[in-house]
Amino acid sequence: MQNFQEISSFIWSVADDVLRGLFKQHEYGDVILPFIVLRRLDCVLEPYKEEVHKLYHELKAEVDPTPIIKRKTGLNFFNHSKYDLQRLKSDAKALKINFRDYISGYSQNVFEILENFQLDKPIEKLLKNNKLYILIDKFTEMDLHPNVVDNRTMGKIYEELLRKFSEMSNETSGDHYTPRDVVRLLVSMLFAENTETLKGEGIIRSVFDPCCGTGGMLSLAKEWIEQNINDKVRINLFGQEMQPQTYAICQSDILISGEDPENIRLGSSLSNDHFEGKKFDYQISNPPYGVSWASEKDYVLEEAKNPLGRFAVGTSRSSDGALLFVLHMISKMKDKGSRIGIVLNGSPLFTGDSGSGESDIRKYIIENDWLEAIVGLPDQMFFNTGISTYIWILNNNKPDYRKGKIQLIDASSFYKQMKKSLGNKRKEISDDQGNEILKLYSTFKENEHSKIYDNHFFGYTKVTIEQPLVKEGKVQINKDGSIKADAQLRDHERIPLGTDIDAYFDKEVKPHLPQAWMDRNSDKVGYEINFTKYFYKYQPLRSVDDITRELLVLEEKAEGLLKEIVD
Repeated sequence: MQNFQEISSFIWSVADDVLRGLFKQHEYGDVILPFIVLRRLDCVLEPYKEEVHKLYHELKAEVDPTPIIKRKTGLNFFNHSKYDLQRLKSDAKALKINFRDYISGYSQNVFEILENFQLDKPIEKLLKNNKLYILIDKFTEMDLHPNVVDNRTMGKIYEELLRKFSEMSNETSGDHYTPRDVVRLLVSMLFAENTETLKGEGIIRSVFDPCCGTGGMLSLAKEWIEQNINDKVRINLFGQEMQPQTYAICQSDILISGEDPENIRLGSSLSNDHFEGKKFDYQISNPPYGVSWASEKDYVLEEAKNPLGRFAVGTSRSSDGALLFVLHMISKMKDKGSRIGIVLNGSPLFTGDSGSGESDIRKYIIENDWLEAIVGLPDQMFFNTGISTYIWILNNNKPDYRKGKIQLIDASSFYKQMKKSLGNKRKEISDDQGNEILKLYSTFKENEHSKIYDNHFFGYTKVTIEQPLVKEGKVQINKDGSIKADAQLRDHERIPLGTDIDAYFDKEVKPHLPQAWMDRNSDKVGYEINFTKYFYKYQPLRSVDDITRELLVLEEKAEGLLKEIVD
């Protein structure tokens, strides 16, 4: 078994066969995910198993064997127990004791990873019901060595299983595992216009994901650079994840890949930033959207009071924290230049009127000239939702030809229908289609799929229009002699930035409301990106004759149906 679909189907069948009746379906992941990690670790350690066991027990009384073993194997982790999942099967009666010996035999870095799975209770349950041996026996049928199942395939397996587990757990709609085709496009856009800085010897760059999940985006980012730009560049991967299970999976795969698992941290990026003050060359993420940050509200609002804090510019409504993650990532851009690629839903484009937190965040990003491009993706691209999503590319060191400009790309028609749906995912972007989208971005020209606007195009001034308060036919006057405004007649006009506001008022408002005036003290500048509007194509209405003919055909069919029923 090497195909991700075969492996994930096999693992799922094992879960259903062995755990059914003993665990609730939504608990399957608590057992299955750590065993995938254990089996993958075993496969890597197998060639050194006997040697490490012998070496450890020879040295442990005199010195710490850890550095010697790591140097000998060339790996950053080991297991000094004489057991692994395969060897545990040799003595079924002593499984309880031997399994504990096996887990405690792992080096400290792996042991800390496994602690996040909280395996103790599931193992006790499996042992009590004589299912642990059966589960181990099934898992040892798979070879999950990275040479057999590479990180990309393993990532797809994790995603497929996590999707099924989350569906059974009725998890919130914001927990979306990012499909590989979306990640490939996002990664290619992140690095495509920055290739020159990644060429040459001795290049070191950092990539960060504040919602790294199982680490799929980070792994693919590194892989894309090595395969498409420079396989000699040193890419240091960093990530933070708040779910203990997915955090543990990410750490284990980072460890197996030879990366530093210490660069992956556990906790919420919003309220527990483990990389405070650190800056990165590249950032990439698919943060949860449509998910409340109310549980972190006190912390976020407190930091928002700090003029130097991440959220000082504004906060989004507590029902959706996506834009807070954007601010978090902006705070980690290097002064000399950093690039961000992030997947968001439609809400951050337009939610919130001028003066709202969302509008102020958009204003902050656009007026600083950081927003480089937005790509509208097809709907039905994600496993757990069918909504439309958008890739944002941010850059605080734009090339001259992009300065002061924002490129919008409508890629909603760039997909092929999948032969078999995966949850809500019914569409995918092929490699050729991904290259077409990338070409639209890189050539930076306008056509039916690509629009380029000046930054101020998306801004407007919201002006308050007042009318006099009239009682018994008389205009009411304030004590200072000014005219009283009628709050019930108060209205607002959105006037595009760059427009002469007085001229606009005289032309568009005054002819209809001759007594009206503007309260310019209440002016508020807002920004929104009405993506669909810019790519709208007029569809002429059908003629009356066409509609009449169609109705007559339907009427004939209906009469025929009625006749069949009667007969």
